[in-house]
Amino acid sequence: MMEKAEEILKIKDVNPTAVRILVLRYLLEHLKPQSLKDIEKGLMHTDRSSIFRSLKTFEEKKVVHSIEDGSGMIKYAVCPTGCNCDPQDLHYHFYCTKCSYTYCLLDNPIPIIKLPQNFKMQRANMVVKGLCNKCS
Repeated sequence: MMEKAEEILKIKDVNPTAVRILVLRYLLEHLKPQSLKDIEKGLMHTDRSSIFRSLKTFEEKKVVHSIEDGSGMIKYAVCPTGCNCDPQDLHYHFYCTKCSYTYCLLDNPIPIIKLPQNFKMQRANMVVKGLCNKCS
């Protein structure tokens, strides 16, 4: 897993510091999007501000995308291979109202939305809420 994290950081031109490698490894090990609080619990001996700075760097360099799922906490998921977080790479998310898990629905891209002239979409946040397969 260490090689994969370092490889991703190299491809995305991110300096592979020890904290960044730890944070990315944590996200890769947990297949579902994680909040800062989740990552903090999992990396108890790592400073909260270092984790947060790593996540912000990852977002800027398009290593992860953030999800506002309506739970009150932003969650982070590793971008799939080939994703540049461009509008055509955006996808729906599913938030389970019972267990609070958020799932990336990678096979469900957000459709192209016709915007008024001179408008340019940079981000979209599409969240479907309900019960996941474990809770329904």
